[in-house]
Amino acid sequence: MDDEALADFLAVAAAEYQLITPETPLPCFALLLGSAEATTYHVRRVAFGRNARTSDPAALREFRETIVPKFGPAYENEHRGWWMDSHDLLRASREAEALGMDLLGSIHMHPDWHRLGPPSERGQTLSERPTPMDRHLFGRTGWPLNIICYLERRDGEFYHALGAWAPPPRPPAEGFEDAECPEVDLRIRTSSLMKA
Repeated sequence: MDDEALADFLAVAAAEYQLITPETPLPCFALLLGSAEATTYHVRRVAFGRNARTSDPAALREFRETIVPKFGPAYENEHRGWWMDSHDLLRASREAEALGMDLLGSIHMHPDWHRLGPPSERGQTLSERPTPMDRHLFGRTGWPLNIICYLERRDGEFYHALGAWAPPPRPPAEGFEDAECPEVDLRIRTSSLMKA
């Protein structure tokens, strides 16, 4: 992953993080654009889009009929979860194609919810590892590369950790959320730091 692409994501994620309250667990989500070469995915840029979680009829149905029953009433909160606006998804796909790139997957933020969330949810510690909801998402999209950025703030400073994941190989009878996601090696190309 190019460091510029990661920096673009972190800038937006840090801004969203600062708006999080116990009642509004604001997400940050972007698409990964780049190239697939043999066993390597090279992320060159990220593409942001609008969250259609509360406006897209398919999203409303998916959350009502599948996500809330499987993952609990916390997902009734319209600020939790992401559904990329279909127009923005198409725009990003066309942008990638025009640049000779592919749409490789997604990156999203996990905040330190055990510090920011309501007292009833502070027992759940998030990290750069996939949650059952992430495994469900990765399995449903089938994108080959899914990055989770754990973001926390300590003493006024931001820290992050990254994990990269492939979708579960195939769903068990009860769904993707119980299947393990294979970890993908992640390297950050530091070209901008090496320029004289």
